[in-house]
Amino acid sequence: MPKIISFDMDGTLVDPSFTDWVWMYGLPKLYAEKEGLPFEKAKLYVVSEYEKVGEGAIEWYDIQYWLRFFQLDHDWRSLLQTYVDKIHVYEEVDHLLDRLKDRYILILTSNAGKEFIEIEMKATGLGKYFQHVFSATSDFRMVKKTVDFYRHICEALCVNPQEIIHIGDHYEFDYLVPISIGIQAFFLDRSGKEKGEYVLHSLKELERKIISE
Repeated sequence: MPKIISFDMDGTLVDPSFTDWVWMYGLPKLYAEKEGLPFEKAKLYVVSEYEKVGEGAIEWYDIQYWLRFFQLDHDWRSLLQTYVDKIHVYEEVDHLLDRLKDRYILILTSNAGKEFIEIEMKATGLGKYFQHVFSATSDFRMVKKTVDFYRHICEALCVNPQEIIHIGDHYEFDYLVPISIGIQAFFLDRSGKEKGEYVLHSLKELERKIISE
């Protein structure tokens, strides 16, 4: 029987606006100010440098790396705090986690760096629900939620994959990868386009599936 429920964060518990603002507005704005450039020109340059590194590199996810790369004399905490008002929890999340916290061990498993996770957990108050938080990039130096990522979590918690349920909004990394090693997983598709036994269109559906069992 599953005793642990694992949640992805951005796109699952919290909408992705915050990270988008930091990467696509915050950093370009700082660079524009430093170089005396129009914002749009600075943004084009900054994004082009992101793309040169690519999602397959650990640096892609490292806010401190990019501040150093662009030679910006700015603290990462201050940058993230500037856009903390962009952090929005999906409406059903608090109710769901409150219902689950006494029946399961709740953990957070995210691809985001710990810097982002800590700010989001503090701003939303969601941190109180989770006994463990794992970042693929910060904790394991992995750029994706691979099979090894989920195995590391099982080892850290001393459990078998069958004892974990995972929920996230990326079909491959939050659904196909975890089920390949025996973790029960649900794919959260808030667009409502996908159908299937293990597809959720809202976390309210997870509540019905799990609590009714």
